[in-house]
Amino acid sequence: MRARRNVIAGVALLVVVLGGCSASESATKSASKSASESASESGDKPEKATAAPTAAPLPSTTPTPSGSLIVADFGADTVTFIDPARGPFASVKVGTAPYGLAVGADGRAWVATAEGVAIVDTRTRTNLGRVPYRTETGPVTDGEYRGGGMGIALAPDGKRAYVGVNVPDGNGTLEVISTETRQVVDTVPVGRRPFDVDVSRDGAEVYATNHDSFDVTAVDARTLDARRHEVAPYGTEGGLGSWLKPHYAAVREDGRLLLPFEGERLAVLDPRTGQVEIEEMTANTHQHGAALTPDGTLLVVGTGPIGSDDEDPSLTIRTKDGTERVVPLDGPHEDVAVSKDGRTAYVTGGFTRSGYWDGITVVDVATGETRRLEGGERPLGAAVL
Repeated sequence: MRARRNVIAGVALLVVVLGGCSASESATKSASKSASESASESGDKPEKATAAPTAAPLPSTTPTPSGSLIVADFGADTVTFIDPARGPFASVKVGTAPYGLAVGADGRAWVATAEGVAIVDTRTRTNLGRVPYRTETGPVTDGEYRGGGMGIALAPDGKRAYVGVNVPDGNGTLEVISTETRQVVDTVPVGRRPFDVDVSRDGAEVYATNHDSFDVTAVDARTLDARRHEVAPYGTEGGLGSWLKPHYAAVREDGRLLLPFEGERLAVLDPRTGQVEIEEMTANTHQHGAALTPDGTLLVVGTGPIGSDDEDPSLTIRTKDGTERVVPLDGPHEDVAVSKDGRTAYVTGGFTRSGYWDGITVVDVATGETRRLEGGERPLGAAVL
């Protein structure tokens, strides 16, 4: 069934675009609507999450409360600060179409936009400037296929930021930024459309998950030597039009990368050897964002069906022994951030394709209970402060 879907989806997509996880950018823009609207059109929707009230604006002199969220507004030029109980209370301009973000122990957020990596003091909610890319990515645009930064991560010591830079119609780069000088100090060639960037727990390696080239580039943080590892549990026959590509990864305690595919297969990559082992998953839906809780529980965002036999959007909660619970979500979502105690997941509604909505679904990891929290503009990346 999957092989047939890969061929069908690949042919259909190659007719309209080369390079993505969507039918077309114009369709994505015209289809910007709430999750409830998308779900009602598809029939069979899960029960709606409850809505939260909107928080009052926070005075500029008041420090950002601990436990607040910051989200990258892919549909705007801002990051939004959100009270997890009451909703958004502030925003800061950062640059066109921010995608991923990473927050250091010093409270600075590094935000990958189409124009460069913006730096935001999350405690004072102040823009500290922007680091331009060294890589030429063409005119500044927005939307799913725009050039510029995508995935981004910080070294454990906070001295470097690593950002995956998309180059339309070509291979991307990993740019290395000194957080002290706020300049790009090195670049490393990687694969096409680096959706996600992760760092090993000891900081020795950096991993770029390259959506359109079916691979992960492992980069030695000291020498910047790079190794390509193909991760394609369904094969690569669909090429640029395939839906069955890697999107996001999570780095397990033993150093292996976990890459979910279609709610059916979890690719476990050993970046030292390139060996990929496959474990069964159960959500049966197209999957994007992934994150680990402190106890090693894997959270995976199911974005919704790409074929008639697929299930609706969901959040998979997978324990270390492989046991899964699948929590229904109301409409497509993109990425997930986790509270420091691992008890709450925040699933962003921005989504790289059509059907996105301006908010977050808050999920109680223990019970699976959900509530809907409006905030942001097509939020993708998120972090808990």
